[in-house]
Amino acid sequence: MTLSRGRAWLVAVVATLAMSVSYVDRQVVSAIATSVRRGLAIDAEQFGYLASAFSLAYLVAAPLAGALVDRVGARRGLLAAILVWSAVSAAHALAPSFAGLVILRILLGAAEAPSFPAAAQSVRRALPPGDRSAAFGLLFTGSSFGAAVAAPLAIGLDLRFGWRTTFVLASLVGLAWLPLWLVVTRAPHVRAALARPDAHPPAMSSPAPPVSFVSLLLDPAVLRALLLVLASAAGLMFLFVWMPQYLELGRGLPKAEVAGYVWLPPVMGDLGMVGAGLLASYLDRRKPPHRSHVTLVLVAGVLESTMVLVPWIGETWPAVAILGLSAAGGGALYTLLTADMMARIDPARVSMAGGLTAAAQSLVYVIMNPVVGRWVDRTHSFDGPLVMLGMVALPGALLWATIPVRRPAAINPAQ
Repeated sequence: MTLSRGRAWLVAVVATLAMSVSYVDRQVVSAIATSVRRGLAIDAEQFGYLASAFSLAYLVAAPLAGALVDRVGARRGLLAAILVWSAVSAAHALAPSFAGLVILRILLGAAEAPSFPAAAQSVRRALPPGDRSAAFGLLFTGSSFGAAVAAPLAIGLDLRFGWRTTFVLASLVGLAWLPLWLVVTRAPHVRAALARPDAHPPAMSSPAPPVSFVSLLLDPAVLRALLLVLASAAGLMFLFVWMPQYLELGRGLPKAEVAGYVWLPPVMGDLGMVGAGLLASYLDRRKPPHRSHVTLVLVAGVLESTMVLVPWIGETWPAVAILGLSAAGGGALYTLLTADMMARIDPARVSMAGGLTAAAQSLVYVIMNPVVGRWVDRTHSFDGPLVMLGMVALPGALLWATIPVRRPAAINPAQ
């Protein structure tokens, strides 16, 4: 049974809030990094490895989580994931040492792995094709909105209660989301829409053949999406993981003032995601079959690359504004590559493909976070990483545009 448009968008909004919850929990440690580093005697390179521990677990678990969500359905998968990761997030308050915190970050990365595959599956199953690009733009705002909320929230809690209590209080956000998800998805027709593909098979139909990771990786639509994720994730990594430390240690701002700046890049990232999604959906409806929106991708690549200008900007607000422009470009790239990939692959592969792109992002984080930390320890400057990470997005967008892919079928609102 097809959901009404209003109900379908309500599912997409609540799935987006789930992404926000996941980013609140994962971003707390970055927002209060200087306090955690002082409390556990951690240097910048160790913090890089700490960030990589989360990403490594996410890298390994995300494709497996995607396959699992394809089997159990988005509703149950997302519900179970948030329960588990909220508990793990609260347990960060008990970390006795750097090693203990590393273990908790690994557990959190594994627990959060189903978040994007389940949210992407919810959008894919609930909304008609003509709305999906815009919905994926909305979905990705969940991550940047979560980051925008996490930093001021965590910094304020840290200044008042200390870093350990901050982890406990921040974890309550996930528990507040659970009743909303249960209410919005409680109707039988909504639960059926979010169930696994074979939960209600047609009579006399044969089961679908299993989908392998290898065959999915060899799909050109997935391959070029993975390449663009690898290119765009580097700049976004700096904004999500290192920006609070950059403002406090690199630009000398007091911790209390950092919260007044860190919200801008995530908000601009949201604007880039929503704007790219709306433009892509508009083009999808006007000129079916779906096009790859090469011009939009190239413009977004240029925007993300503006990060390289930041070291030459002396005033803090203009520098943060440029970082926001970069975030808008990176967010647009994520929306466009995901909408393009989801339009071209088998619907039964949606969560698994989403897991693979999430794993590609984590791979960048695993490799580059220690590199940034070591660079900062040795040079006492963030300028080199800003230039290095900002140079990757535009070449990646150009490469994405050159990889040939098959056209999907014309948009059919009934699909």
